[in-house]
Amino acid sequence: MKTLVRLLAFLRPHRGLVALAFLSLFGSTVLSLAMPRILGSSIDRVAEQGKFSYLAYAGVVVIGIALGRGLFAYFESYFREALSQQVAYDIRNTIYDKLQRLSFAYHDRQQTGQLMSRATADVENVRWFVNIGVVRLVYLILLVGAVAGILMSIDWALALMCLGFLPIVMARGVHISRKLRVVWNRAQEMTGELGTLMQESMVGIKVVKAFHRAEYEERKFAAKSQELSDENLLAVRVQASNTPLMNFLFTGLIGLMLWYGGHQIIDGKLTPGELTQFILYMAMLQMPVRITGFLINLVARAISSGDRIFEILDAKSPVEERPGAVELKDVKGHIAFERVSFDYEATAPLLRDVSVEAKPGEVVALLGATGSGKTTLVQLLPRFYDVTAGRITIDGTDVRDVTLESLRRTVGVVQQDIFLFSATARDNIAYGAQKATREQVEWAAKIARLHDFIMSLPQGYDTWVGERGITLSGGQKQRVAIARTLLTDPRIIVLDDSTSSVDTKTEFEIREALNRLMQGRTTFVIAQRLSTLKHANLILVLKDGRILQRGTHESLLREVGLYREIYELQLRPQEEAGALGAPAEARR
Repeated sequence: MKTLVRLLAFLRPHRGLVALAFLSLFGSTVLSLAMPRILGSSIDRVAEQGKFSYLAYAGVVVIGIALGRGLFAYFESYFREALSQQVAYDIRNTIYDKLQRLSFAYHDRQQTGQLMSRATADVENVRWFVNIGVVRLVYLILLVGAVAGILMSIDWALALMCLGFLPIVMARGVHISRKLRVVWNRAQEMTGELGTLMQESMVGIKVVKAFHRAEYEERKFAAKSQELSDENLLAVRVQASNTPLMNFLFTGLIGLMLWYGGHQIIDGKLTPGELTQFILYMAMLQMPVRITGFLINLVARAISSGDRIFEILDAKSPVEERPGAVELKDVKGHIAFERVSFDYEATAPLLRDVSVEAKPGEVVALLGATGSGKTTLVQLLPRFYDVTAGRITIDGTDVRDVTLESLRRTVGVVQQDIFLFSATARDNIAYGAQKATREQVEWAAKIARLHDFIMSLPQGYDTWVGERGITLSGGQKQRVAIARTLLTDPRIIVLDDSTSSVDTKTEFEIREALNRLMQGRTTFVIAQRLSTLKHANLILVLKDGRILQRGTHESLLREVGLYREIYELQLRPQEEAGALGAPAEARR
């Protein structure tokens, strides 16, 4: 009931549509209830007075009522659909907005397919519940109550006998709903798992092809699809078990009514018209009561879907904006990590007791093996994650005390895993600055040494780059990401291995452009190239989440330690190879 109440709360902003839907339903129901009454009265009048004109009169009235009922039914159907679409729209947007505001830590634990299933299939289940379940359940209650009152006024004994089957149906419905809720929960989870399998196989299609694993992926998908099919068939079998019982009850009920009602007519306690009304009213109840199982199924599915939806809506983000957070303004770029530690889900700490200071305009390079904590360190600065101990300050202000919007506007990030949207080159560059002019977009592209390439494309900046930038090379995508960050004009820049996918000449061009741009801006760069390390004001060598060494390139080379080992094994060969392939200006 708690889940249903929360789902019904989404109806509140649409009270007008709710009122119109129920007003149309009420009109249709009243007209439907009038028809058996008119026919029964006409039969009695014909039987008493022998005037068949009453039947003609009743026929005209019935036609008029049918037209009116059809009109009300049309509006009821329209308003129900409009209401359900509005509710689905609100829920989808609420889910999407929530997902956009949850931190990296939440998304790290979730499967994309499951999230997509909840935002599509589960929302659709709730929409069907609003469209059919809510209104039709009210219709069923209203109809049963009205019919019961009418039948009791005609013959209470026959009415009690006819209505006595309702508790059986209700008890059966409760039993079925409990079984269905468990089954649909499993089915919806499997739907999410199936979506995840499909999403992974589509995104990784090149890996699948390269390793000739298409048949393996097909078998894996078919197995999961079969599991989902079996679960849906189980739900159908559970639901279908209601049909024979309903048929038996109604068929037996009609026979009982004719037997008992016939004796009442012979005894003069009931008229033929009144018995006709009983039969017509019970026939009117037959379909609504028979679809009780379907309605209960809708409720069960809505509850299951609601539980999954509210798991997202109730999720707490580890990174939240504090009440009273201030806007970060007039940033100079003085950054301090003060005894910072970070652990993820109570596992071994990823960072331990890290302290570092970067003054405005300085370049801090991070070096270390995979898993040493480099990326984690820079992700704490824009609060993609929050520190678990210590604090990070910008110009003396704790980053947790400022608004997230102003913080992330101040800290520009070029991530290692470049994501481009299915849009034009211009749209991807201007993603973080939607009001940027064409001249500004081209300026950023020129700084990133991308302008000439874009102008060589068929439609220039209006060229569609394809899903995830599939039409671009790794280096080109990286330069789009750099241009995207440059266009936001941040005071602090984080470059996560930003030149790892470009050749030596392009790297030199990007570095020269960045050197001009970084004047007066504080920069953190995860470095894998010697050229970056040589130009850094401070190099941090990390291992197992700790700063093992710190200093400049020259000072660290004079020390016996990890930096010199990395230099001898990786950087010196890189320097020698780069010297041979670098452009002339780079060797000066």
